Amino acid sequence: MLIRSTRLTNFPVLSLHIGGRIARVVAPIVDPHDLKIIAYRVDGPLVGREVGDILPTSSIREHSPIGFIVDSSDELVAADDIVRVRDVLALHFDLIGLKVVSRKGTKLGKVIDYTADADSGLIQQLIVQRPIFKALIDPELTISRSQIHEVTDYEVIVKDEEAKIRKAAQADFVPNFINPFREPDYASEPSTTDRTVS
Repeated sequence: MLIRSTRLTNFPVLSLHIGGRIARVVAPIVDPHDLKIIAYRVDGPLVGREVGDILPTSSIREHSPIGFIVDSSDELVAADDIVRVRDVLALHFDLIGLKVVSRKGTKLGKVIDYTADADSGLIQQLIVQRPIFKALIDPELTISRSQIHEVTDYEVIVKDEEAKIRKAAQADFVPNFINPFREPDYASEPSTTDRTVS
């Protein structure tokens, strides 16, 4: 199931043990090294007093349209309890707002949203808001994971647009049907003048 990051805000966390909501998602935690959601920051009445404020993706039992389902509130941990989460939080990385440029340095816009696979956490697409002069033609650009070349602290570098343009230009339309409005081109029969009379 693909889910947009904007939909994750306030997404409920439901406990099978309690049989109801124990927290809500504040923000996903994205590892910039592999563009994967590794955990979620959460908030709720128990958070900070009885349980931690981090929900690791490995603790989610099921991804449901009504919320993330976990076994119990014990799945919510403190950030220091998981080394990888602690290290990623220390980077202060946020994918939203990063500039998107091509390898040749062409500015394509900035990240305003993304879609991720709810099961694996892998980010599949970036939704990019175009610069003002390009937004008149195409206000948003969708960039797939395969087009991403590199992610830095300040920008996402994607493969050059020229490859896409060249590929689109080569895909010329070749009809694979017979035009019913065109006169049929029958094989010409030999004329009577060509026949020899014995």
